[in-house]
Amino acid sequence: MSGVLLRLVCSAAVAAGTALAPMPAAAAPDPPAASERGAAGLLTELQRLYREAERATEAYNATEERLERQRALAERLQAALARTRNSLHDSRSAAGRLARQQYQNRSDLSPYLRLLLARDAQGVLDQGQVIGRLARQRARAVGRLTGEAQKATELARRARKALDTQRALTERSRKQRDQVRERLREVEELIASLSPEEVAAVEKLERAEADAEQQRLVTSGALPVPGTAPAPTAAGAQAVSYAVRQVGKPYQWGAEGPGTYDCSGLTSQAWEAAGTPVPRTSQEQWARLERIPLKRLRPGDLVVYFPDATHVALYVGDGKVVQAPRPGARIKVSPVAGPGPVLGAVRPDPAGKPLRHYQPPELPGRAMAGPDAGRAQAPAASATSLR
Repeated sequence: MSGVLLRLVCSAAVAAGTALAPMPAAAAPDPPAASERGAAGLLTELQRLYREAERATEAYNATEERLERQRALAERLQAALARTRNSLHDSRSAAGRLARQQYQNRSDLSPYLRLLLARDAQGVLDQGQVIGRLARQRARAVGRLTGEAQKATELARRARKALDTQRALTERSRKQRDQVRERLREVEELIASLSPEEVAAVEKLERAEADAEQQRLVTSGALPVPGTAPAPTAAGAQAVSYAVRQVGKPYQWGAEGPGTYDCSGLTSQAWEAAGTPVPRTSQEQWARLERIPLKRLRPGDLVVYFPDATHVALYVGDGKVVQAPRPGARIKVSPVAGPGPVLGAVRPDPAGKPLRHYQPPELPGRAMAGPDAGRAQAPAASATSLR
């Protein structure tokens, strides 16, 4: 998920507090202060839960991608099987006609005797050539019939196997969907248990951690110096433009637009719109695209986060990325370090040539402002809205 985790907490905590009837004073202990529960511990727990939810989300996305390919394979096999069965029917009809012709032209005399007894020997020889052609036609028909029967049997076997795999993937997808929802319910329960003081302490700590990591990247020279980074390629510029146009749209796990996105749904669709398809999930984007040093980042490159590559954002230049953070949040522009610990960067179009003249798209007025997590909905509510 993303870095600034807890701006949605205020409304959730207040809502939870107002929804509960006050207990008698003697029976209701005061909630522990933030210092007692430990802001660092709470932040670690929330980050863990969000990362587990994102890990489950990306696993779900990978299964859905495989399921889509499997459905297409099953459809192709079924179409090929239907064509082969039609051809097999035609071959059987042709073989039947040849068999009837052979039966109708059958004679008890051998070809040698017919030649000796015939008044027109040349006519018999011509007839023999015709019979020879018919024999060759029969042989080809039998061979075609046998081959198509074998092909139909093999296609039927492959089609059954493809459907079995599709059913297994469908069941796996259902289980992974339930796992994501369960993780998000755990997040919601923890958020509802926080006091306003804990919310403020955890939010302050998380913001400080993100600012410190961004500063470390800048001072270490790990990021391009503003104004010196290479321009994007034409495709990279299109991907940036697409991603920036999505700013303000809600995060929804498993979504690929056009109204909602998850993190890898945004990056994959941005590059799809640029005419350069990339893998659907953040793990596959990290595994299959060319890796580059952060210092060589150019707009359009993808920045991947966390050791298991469970989050991804699209670099827009000047040390910033556009990202779909997590349930309850909206797509926004953040510092590179905002989403979390940076794992590395990948380039979807390594062979592309940078543009000679590039004008970055204008960011929406409040692209970096406001909470990283929305106040209008709780995480579990967004979880139940997925298809």
